[in-house]
Amino acid sequence: MTVHHPMDPCLYPCWGMTVATRPETARRRKRLPIVTVTASLAGAALLGLLVYGISNQSPSRTLDEALARGQHPAAPDATYRLPSLSGGGQRTLASFHGKVVLLNFWASWCEPCQHEAGLLERAEHELSGHRATVLGVTYEDASTDSRGFVAKYGITYPNLRDASGSLASAFGTRQVPESFIINRSGRIVDINRGEIQGGFVKRALKVAEET
Repeated sequence: MTVHHPMDPCLYPCWGMTVATRPETARRRKRLPIVTVTASLAGAALLGLLVYGISNQSPSRTLDEALARGQHPAAPDATYRLPSLSGGGQRTLASFHGKVVLLNFWASWCEPCQHEAGLLERAEHELSGHRATVLGVTYEDASTDSRGFVAKYGITYPNLRDASGSLASAFGTRQVPESFIINRSGRIVDINRGEIQGGFVKRALKVAEET
């Protein structure tokens, strides 16, 4: 029986490690064509570059750049249907047309989301009197955990599930929380990437009161 040490090259091959090679392994290595090794290394290098490129793609900031130019871009994917977290069918952003919407991407495992939950619920009570609402959209969160979060913080505003992350991606969201103020015409008028403060809620309320 052969017992493998944790540093045995049979289990943990590492570049640059100098070890005694077994005779049969040496014979096999002598027969390995150089072109095969070269191709393998090239393939590994290419795969590494592809993985690096994918993992380091920055989230889109198209919406932020439009706002910086003084524009109010349309909310993306407004007709994309998402299931209600409560289980009551599906809704789209377009179905809120005519209302001011404070759109909030969140997850139950997110600490800043927990910090802002109370503020968002209080905002809902203020906004609801002005044909406006907070709309939560869960991000990379199990539905049972999301529902537990809603119950824990007494959230009454509507929440949708973005299981695929498609809507979040359209808004350039890869981290939570992130929030957007959407006017009655379905256009984005403000963005907050990170935990919101009272000032952001006041801006949403101002949009609702003045339109």
